[in-house]
This record gives sequence, structure tokens and C-alpha cells, in this order.
Amino acid sequence: MKKFDADLTNAVWRRSAASEKAGAAAVEVALLDGGGVAVRDGLRPDGDVLFFTPAEWDAFVGGAKDGEFDL
Repeated sequence: MKKFDADLTNAVWRRSAASEKAGAAAVEVALLDGGGVAVRDGLRPDGDVLFFTPAEWDAFVGGAKDGEFDL
């Protein structure tokens, strides 16, 4: 695994409106300069952050739209 350090001080984190109620589990995403995406646990904002390249994120979103991850 590659270690990636980024300054997320000014990152704008977004979550689904469906998870806006207090205490709801939520994944938060932030768009990064250069087109990458950072992902974190909204209940643990000081926890670990996953970073994805634009191509990785596009593949994930495309797979989600195509139903690849439906349970």
C-alpha cells in the first residue's frame, strides 16, 4: 500500500443527505486538487483517510451505478 500525505485542512467534506441525522453512520468524500478523492468515516473525522486517483474513483462510481456492489 502506498502512503499518501495530503493537507486536508481546507477540504470540503460531503455526505449523503440520507445520513445527515445526528449519529448516523456516513461515508464522507472530498474532492482534491488534481481530481483525486479522499474518503473517510464521518463518525471518526480524525481517523484514517483513503485516497483514490480520478481513474479509481471513476471506476468505483461506474461500478456502483451498474449495480456491481448490490447486496
